[in-house]
Amino acid sequence: MTTDEVRQKYLSFFKSSPAPLVLENDPTTLFTSSGMQPLIPYLMGEKHPEGKRLVNSQPSLRTQDIDEVGDSRHTTFFEMLGNWSLGDYFKEEQLTWFWEFLTEELSLSRDKLWVSVFEGDSSVPKDEDSAELWQKLGVPKEQILYYGVDRNWWSRSGTPDKMPIGEIGGPDSEVFYDFGEELKIHENSMFKDEKCHPNCDCGRFLEIGNSVFIEYKKTENGNLEALPQKNVDFGGGLERLTAAINNNPDIFKIDVFEKIIRKIGVNSGKKYEEDKKSFRIIADHMRAANALIKEGVEPGNKLQGYILRRLIRRAGIKMRNLKGGLEKGDLNFGGEAAFGAIEKEVDKFMKTLDRGLREIEKIDKISAKRAFDLYQTYGFPFEVTQEIFAERGQKIDKKEFRQEFEKHQEKSRTASAGAFKGGLADRSEETTKLHTATHLLHAALRKVLGKHVQQKGSNITSERLRFDFTHPDKLKPEEIKEVEKLVNEQIKKDLLVTSKTTTLEKAREEGALAFFEGKYGEKVKVYTIG
Repeated sequence: MTTDEVRQKYLSFFKSSPAPLVLENDPTTLFTSSGMQPLIPYLMGEKHPEGKRLVNSQPSLRTQDIDEVGDSRHTTFFEMLGNWSLGDYFKEEQLTWFWEFLTEELSLSRDKLWVSVFEGDSSVPKDEDSAELWQKLGVPKEQILYYGVDRNWWSRSGTPDKMPIGEIGGPDSEVFYDFGEELKIHENSMFKDEKCHPNCDCGRFLEIGNSVFIEYKKTENGNLEALPQKNVDFGGGLERLTAAINNNPDIFKIDVFEKIIRKIGVNSGKKYEEDKKSFRIIADHMRAANALIKEGVEPGNKLQGYILRRLIRRAGIKMRNLKGGLEKGDLNFGGEAAFGAIEKEVDKFMKTLDRGLREIEKIDKISAKRAFDLYQTYGFPFEVTQEIFAERGQKIDKKEFRQEFEKHQEKSRTASAGAFKGGLADRSEETTKLHTATHLLHAALRKVLGKHVQQKGSNITSERLRFDFTHPDKLKPEEIKEVEKLVNEQIKKDLLVTSKTTTLEKAREEGALAFFEGKYGEKVKVYTIG
């Protein structure tokens, strides 16, 4: 069965409407990491315009899984099947429906399905209800396991002790597919000396769905109190479900990876079986990179752009190691637009890659300072350097690396003190005029270069202005000329500048641009030119 067939079966069970991968209004999260991410306000009691029962199929990217990619089951980019109850149905309906979907719609063998439930702690009782429901549905008692908060508790912040005031969460119940003892997956793994169980990392068991029962909120005194409504948040990885249906413990053998795995083989001249880890990393990272580029993300040094750069560069190093070099087109696994952005990033990296790797070969023992030098001089992301030295049995202290990074930033700030401060340096008439000019410049850049242009910072004094913005290419002379022309035309018109105070929501509705999410309060001042 293919991923398309699994998705269709799931959505036919409910109804769906996908959301974008890059979050628009959640400044705490870089990407949609789960299907429920856009639903937080409604889980806390706000009414959803579509009702109390929701379902969707959501592209997701989990950056915390980047270092896990390379085994048979982890991916950074995946499709999450999800359904939610916003104060409507609860445990009995959810577990019954999911069991029906697995055993009747997908025809998975009941004998191969194991489940886990929350064992309870000092603040939340043991989830006996879910355990009893699973038994009623036919799951043998020996295939129902209890785990603690590290495994069977969900909140955006992790375990209850890490939840900030106001955070919501609750116990969860997972379903695992058992590929069976006969494959000897556990015996052939690095975990062979430990007892195998559903949460073992050997790969015999694959988690295929998790029902979270969101019913608690962290209070100011540190306790968990019941929410006014009981919610269900279910998530199941489409790729994992497909692997289970096909009874193949290697998720990279399913249909969505076939084409890219085959092309990696052609480009590298190697076979998948020769270096599965490298093939998997390249396949996953480039699949994720293509998805991000299609969402408008560009490689850079901050936020989403840094994650994209890290994915491309790590894949580039793996491809270089596979074939003994890296050439133009080696990472072309997507459409033309994505290929262009990827090639530009690869070109930048290739100029320093070989020199950087030669420098790494000279290092007997890595330190945080040397790791930062590699980042600053050769563009090696910390995580890439960390991985290279982990293969040699060496660790790099991330905290010390961060300190080196901050020391460098402080030196840069000191060297340019007074010249590169952000915002308005003073409030003179000339400065005010130049502040208005930045808005004209922003509008002109968006008109000439495209709507992807976003302000990332500015510095204004009475003598000049600096405007920082996003754009993948160096501006052409004719583009600069056109921007200057548009700005000067508006200045000559001597347009009236007016302002009013309104709510942030109302300002957005009226078309105001706001690219600094954490900067604005409830009330904002909106300036109109002309």
